[in-house]
Amino acid sequence: MVQRSTRRALLAAGAAIALGHGTARAQEAGRTYRVGILSALPREAPVWVAFRDGLSRWGFVEGKNLIVDHRAYGTKPEQATALAAALVQSGNEVIVASGGPAIVAAQAATRTIPILGTADDMVASGLVPSLARPGGNLTGISILATELDGKRQEILMELVPASRRMAALVDPSVTAPLQLETLRNATAMRGVELSIYPVRGPDEIAAAIDRAQTAGATALNVLASPILNANRKIILDRSATLRLPAIYQWPETAEEGGLVAYGPPGGQYEDRRGARADDPAGDSRPRR
Repeated sequence: MVQRSTRRALLAAGAAIALGHGTARAQEAGRTYRVGILSALPREAPVWVAFRDGLSRWGFVEGKNLIVDHRAYGTKPEQATALAAALVQSGNEVIVASGGPAIVAAQAATRTIPILGTADDMVASGLVPSLARPGGNLTGISILATELDGKRQEILMELVPASRRMAALVDPSVTAPLQLETLRNATAMRGVELSIYPVRGPDEIAAAIDRAQTAGATALNVLASPILNANRKIILDRSATLRLPAIYQWPETAEEGGLVAYGPPGGQYEDRRGARADDPAGDSRPRR
């Protein structure tokens, strides 16, 4: 699995290579390049600041020879389709899409502009048919964040050893039923009952946490999900109000007030997005 620090540099370098048509050295004097970004997070988010810093190290500097067209849908993924169409209409030369909704929208908007994306699992999500032969104009990285959900559950049980009932906050579009059953069974072997609470949008988060505590859960595992991460403030605030200890996907969430998190640091994420795509329009194989 590619670490977040690697992915950030990969994606920025891949965008630089796509803009330079094969090599960053192929920049044309006096030309202004355009890269579009589609994400739930705003342009001032640390990951996107780092992404632009990464591009600048490849010689693409915003305000000098680069225009970064950033479109964020926040807590409304249904807006991704219109935003992706706008990115295409604006003449961007490469689109960087973060998360499943953004990638699906970008794919629907264009079959010719290179798309550099990240998703938990490109193949399992149906975004590409295989890693070896993805086809089309999409390349990027499978971050496989759900592989760490089990480890986070182990840590949570160690931190709250007296708990016999725990809850998992789940985005069903990210975590497969088989993964949930495996997680539940592994937890049961430790004498702990794990209840699953699906969340399909930000308006369902607080209510799901309330139901979990009402049912007797004394700890919460927030499973890997772009939606849950983008709306982590809701989870942080509700968990704090209910005094419900929770574990999160990215370390930055612990720095923002969460009890604990387990995963590679997100501050070193976006400037590696797509460096493996040395020919985004050609051998576009998603990487793990």
